[in-house]
Amino acid sequence: MTTALSTARSHPGKVRAQNEDALLERPADGLWAVADGMGGHQEGARASRLVVERLADLSLSGSLDQRLEQLRQVLHGVNRQLTRDLTVIADGMERLIGTTVVALLLADDEAACVWAGDSRAYLWRGDQLYQLTRDHSLLQRLIEIEGLSPRQATRHPGARALTRALGAQEELALDIVRFELLPGDRLLLSSDGLHGALEERALGAALSLPSPTLALERLLDGVLQGPARDNLTAIVIHPQEVA
Repeated sequence: MTTALSTARSHPGKVRAQNEDALLERPADGLWAVADGMGGHQEGARASRLVVERLADLSLSGSLDQRLEQLRQVLHGVNRQLTRDLTVIADGMERLIGTTVVALLLADDEAACVWAGDSRAYLWRGDQLYQLTRDHSLLQRLIEIEGLSPRQATRHPGARALTRALGAQEELALDIVRFELLPGDRLLLSSDGLHGALEERALGAALSLPSPTLALERLLDGVLQGPARDNLTAIVIHPQEVA
């Protein structure tokens, strides 16, 4: 049975009136998730909340493989609903309603991360920060395929566009990474409003703090000291620890 301490928080930031991010925290069941909605105001918030509500209702059982399949089925179901039922027609044009998702499953000494979009998962281990996820974005594609430097890619007018998300296409492709947990591991799930506003050394410095609450406070304070133009959400998890 996995035990973990976690702390989660979402903030609208300083510019946007509405928070289109949503989060899920189920430490007793070894499940956490962050979703960042898109489609504009009400629609984006609706999409991210749908992910969280469906995952909150998910009954997890069995091995990590079985739990992973249960999680995948829920996300595919949400994708079908977003692409078929919730996409709206406005002014004669089809408007996409979708959301990113990054979810973490823990079972005993194993973990699995599932994602679509540019919400991320990080691992802090042995005083080193590792990005577990790879963004599904045009920015990442420009760097990996076109050979642009990160600075050059950032200047591209469509750099923030996503290449994958729930609701973007009828067929959803999810990426999954699995790994063994080691003593002292700390994990972070975040929307791009958080990790996009902080350097990796700031993320690592926060995760090195002794409690999830202290880490989360450091992360949010770091973003809110700046312009904080986007919604920001973070969950910090310390596996194999109990209160």
